[in-house]
Amino acid sequence: MSCYNSTVIPAPIDKVWAKLRDFHDMSWASGVIESCDAGNKLPGTQIGAKRVLNNAFHETLLALDDQNRVVRYSIDDGPEAVSSDNVSGYVGEVQVFPVTDGNQTFVLWTSSWEDSGGGVAEFCDPIYKALLDALKKHFS
Repeated sequence: MSCYNSTVIPAPIDKVWAKLRDFHDMSWASGVIESCDAGNKLPGTQIGAKRVLNNAFHETLLALDDQNRVVRYSIDDGPEAVSSDNVSGYVGEVQVFPVTDGNQTFVLWTSSWEDSGGGVAEFCDPIYKALLDALKKHFS
């Protein structure tokens, strides 16, 4: 069970990675993420940092790998299909790769989960698409 979303961003990989690597910085997601509140006192680049998106999604930073440009996080609780009552073991991952044609960046956003009552992909895929569209707009 998983989601797969991707896009190409018209910006160099270093600029895109600089925006994505801080778990607490969702300024690029205008129109999708209205609020991003730190859920604890850890900085957004430290494993274990928590955030609450739109007063609904409770997430924890699981990994930050600058060498491979990967952010991995869990959704601990949220609305509807991603609530802790409906899904377990939800892990999201964002990874960026250089596109040498035009100095652009390929962004891959995936997620997987161990078990659910259903509806996770149908709920999450439109959100990830909107986030990737917002990221592209931020750099356009």
